Amino acid sequence: MDNLQILAVAPVFNLQLLVDGILIGAVFALAAYGMGLIWGVMRIINIAQGEFVMLGGYVALYAAGAGIPSLATIPIAAIVLLVLGWLLYRIVLFRLVDKDLFTSILATFGLSILLQQIANQMFGANVRSLDSGLGTLSFAGGQITVAEIKLVAFGAVLVLGAALVLFLKMSRLGQALRATAQNAAAARILGIDTDRVYAATFALNAAICGAAGALVAMTWIIHPYLGLTYTVRAFMIVVVAGLGNLLGIAASGAALGIAEQYAGFLLGTEFQTAFLFSVLVVILVARQLALHRQRLYLK
Repeated sequence: MDNLQILAVAPVFNLQLLVDGILIGAVFALAAYGMGLIWGVMRIINIAQGEFVMLGGYVALYAAGAGIPSLATIPIAAIVLLVLGWLLYRIVLFRLVDKDLFTSILATFGLSILLQQIANQMFGANVRSLDSGLGTLSFAGGQITVAEIKLVAFGAVLVLGAALVLFLKMSRLGQALRATAQNAAAARILGIDTDRVYAATFALNAAICGAAGALVAMTWIIHPYLGLTYTVRAFMIVVVAGLGNLLGIAASGAALGIAEQYAGFLLGTEFQTAFLFSVLVVILVARQLALHRQRLYLK
């Protein structure tokens, strides 16, 4: 109640929470871009999504340790995860295409645990972070502060969203990807190598998560077990926004970021994760009820 009174007495704190939420939600939206892509094209829900974010953070951390400027580690993390995503598709994920959704959830859940344990053995369980080398902007006489790395993350979402739209509309691979998403069987009849499309889709998803992970390492912290929260966030955002709706994903990411900031301020940071999972339950129940009403209406 004390924190609620603070928001009422000092409205400037609301603005701080809103700004932080929008900028933080940009990183959530990056991970959701990739999940929406493979869900829409491959019909796979990737429970290991957050682990790709985590691995991208470690790639950025070690690249910076080798003397590479922090911001330059973002494309490096994306490239390394691109290769890893392609390899994982060729070794594991190709077996899940055309399987039921539950099979993909179980398989990628196992992959998630495997990546967690590998990261724990290779990098250790200590919490780590990466200095971005950027400063902090102040407004309203220092009452509102904005970390410049969060502005970089927000800009990355806008640039990547625009690049994805152009890629899907203008490139041959992007057009093949859209055709496969609409009807994979028809795409194969027309001569599209859908296996190549699936591999490229999963690799692209991993690359997007790698870039997000580098931003996470510079904005907050990384450790081998942070993946689940980013998987849940990405899943929630895609469920709310819908498949293929990049603008909706960005808006949903901002909304989730704002909600988490208010929850952390009002309830305490120790309840922030509990709030996240509670929102997931509410969204799933609401979607189920909406589907039930739709079925009744169609009858």
